[in-house]
Amino acid sequence: MRLLLIEDNDRLSGFLIKGLTAAGFTADRVARLDEASAALAAAHFDILVLDLGLPDGDGGEWLVGRRAAGDCLPVLVLTARATTADKVKGLNAGADDYLAKPFEMAELVARLKALLRRPGGVLALTLELGNLRFDMTHREASVAGRVLALSHSELKLLELLLRRAGRVVPRRVLEEGLYGFDDHVGPNSLEAHVSRLRKKLDAASAGVQIHTLRGVGYLAGEQVPQP
Repeated sequence: MRLLLIEDNDRLSGFLIKGLTAAGFTADRVARLDEASAALAAAHFDILVLDLGLPDGDGGEWLVGRRAAGDCLPVLVLTARATTADKVKGLNAGADDYLAKPFEMAELVARLKALLRRPGGVLALTLELGNLRFDMTHREASVAGRVLALSHSELKLLELLLRRAGRVVPRRVLEEGLYGFDDHVGPNSLEAHVSRLRKKLDAASAGVQIHTLRGVGYLAGEQVPQP
């Protein structure tokens, strides 16, 4: 799940990025609305967290323009403007949810996941393939009830593959879901992540295979028992 945070406060942004990453998001941050527009044009995001008072304009007015242009990306407004009138204005501008500062990280994460579970969203409570189960609430993958020791990156990769199980996931889609703008990505970074994930799945006797389609991407499928 890739998230774009539009927030100009550096200290708050650091806190948010840390918490969102721990919750399983690949989170990028920009501090201005023009930077947000450029980021949205450059990469695919699943959800957006938007402050209203930004250096180059009002986030609500910017959102009105995005909605008028047909942008349906889920948006949660996170702002210090906390009156009922402010909330009504933000929701009428096109926000899907509205959370006032100060806030608890657990509530923010829960609200974001709730938005992504709506019809058309990308988030289900559990993903299953063969004997492998991915619990989205607790961010745990297990085989026959045994939790796998996977890193954050391996969990993200597994999630991206399971969401499209049986279909080829293009390399570009996997890289956009795994890496933020500030991450160093080598030419073989994705291959290394896939290799480590395969080894851990094999060691756990997970009935899942990750197939490589050279030059295209990867496909997760249920392992076929050998006769």
